[in-house]
Amino acid sequence: MAVVIDRPHQTFKPLARLPRCRLQSYSHLRDFAQNITHIHKSYSTPCLSVTTKDFESPNPRIEIICGRKAPKVHALVAEVAIALASGVKPTPVPTGLGGAYYLQSRKGSTIAVVKPADEEPLAFNNPKGFAGRMLGQPGMKRSIRVGETGLRELAAYLLDHGGFAGVPPSALVKICHVKFNVNKNNMGLATNPPFKITSIQRYVEHETDAGDLGPSGFSVRNMLVKSFHGSYVAGMVELVPIDHGFCLPESLDDPYFEWLHWPQASMPFSETETDYISNLDPFKDAELLRTELPLIRECSVRVFILCTVFLKRATAAGLSLADIGQMMTRDFIGGEESWSILENICVNAKANLEMEIASGGNDEVKEFDQMFAFDKEIEDELNPNEGVSIQSATDKLPKLSTLSDACLVRLVQECDIKDGCSPAGIPILRSMSFAAHTNNHDTGVCVSFEEMKEDEWSSFLEYFKELLPEAFEEKKSTGLLKQRLGNSCEF
Repeated sequence: MAVVIDRPHQTFKPLARLPRCRLQSYSHLRDFAQNITHIHKSYSTPCLSVTTKDFESPNPRIEIICGRKAPKVHALVAEVAIALASGVKPTPVPTGLGGAYYLQSRKGSTIAVVKPADEEPLAFNNPKGFAGRMLGQPGMKRSIRVGETGLRELAAYLLDHGGFAGVPPSALVKICHVKFNVNKNNMGLATNPPFKITSIQRYVEHETDAGDLGPSGFSVRNMLVKSFHGSYVAGMVELVPIDHGFCLPESLDDPYFEWLHWPQASMPFSETETDYISNLDPFKDAELLRTELPLIRECSVRVFILCTVFLKRATAAGLSLADIGQMMTRDFIGGEESWSILENICVNAKANLEMEIASGGNDEVKEFDQMFAFDKEIEDELNPNEGVSIQSATDKLPKLSTLSDACLVRLVQECDIKDGCSPAGIPILRSMSFAAHTNNHDTGVCVSFEEMKEDEWSSFLEYFKELLPEAFEEKKSTGLLKQRLGNSCEF
């Protein structure tokens, strides 16, 4: 989601730093720390005493849990702490599916938006009728757990290097003795907890949501994808990307890109954008996530690495934003949902990895790859005018006696254990596409990397990279064909 601001009238007043003291960091987080370790904590508040008695007093408090090293976060938290200490109450946001609140300064201007973890869509304290699940259970997207979208808001800010995409400052905080929504329990009682864990984000003054304007009001040049989100800038209008709770999924699923069919998405990346993408380091950023956000699961970090590698290679191959988005999006034709090109590449790479594991080494796999390449050369000579078909490679695959059913089952994992989640019996080596066999988002099939050991993950990435050039060429040739067909008709 993005909001639109009027650039000529955009003004950010400098923070008026009131006298305050730097308070000590606490060595633990009381109740919240029971299931959490290795998290940076800091304490930001107006100049108050730091005794245990004061900390346990009913006065409003705010404490940074994750994001302490993120730029501009301390200034944001200090403003909120001053506002809470002066008696300002959170104002509920009427829109959206989850619980969200505006926080105003003492002068009445909105300075932040907070979203408590237990008020997310489907969480037990959701104030808008979408409650019922506990924290950690699958959420509205099966690859994002209930209560974990706030971490992803912060991740998007940490990964927006130099503020290139314009993600507002974000953090994960603990707010004490402030009244938020609490639903009644089975006994009909509602007891306010002493604190809530919530995401916090700098509020950006804006005119309207991007959906109210349409793509015609935005520049065709300023468009960038990072962690499934973009920023677009025009002469008089600027888009600010917000609501990043669904980034960094635990497995590949069907993403939704609002901009997929915008005209701007089909334009080539600018030189500035290309340079920014080429300088991205997925492994360095992965370490940043592991250090600053230890609650983010490793499977989400692996999806991030994979998608960043995919973005960098696709951009270097000359693909547009629309091309990249289409390769990541599933097709829904004739009542059947087919896996995306990206998912099929991953399945093929996993198949190669399983063959390597089953054969006990690389020699047999390399020998078979050479045989496959030789057959492919003969086929190209016999059929010089035929394009490369995604499924044509499977016609010549020998019987994979070394690839057991158990290995094939590991290629694809379903969020719930149900029939039809594994393409068992289908040999996959170079390129093959097939349907996901379901359009039910509650029990949808997904490609996961959670069960891979570290050495298997490294080998998988190498196979994944080897399969990308063929997929990119296929995508570009398909795009040229569509372009020729589109130019053949004149009205």
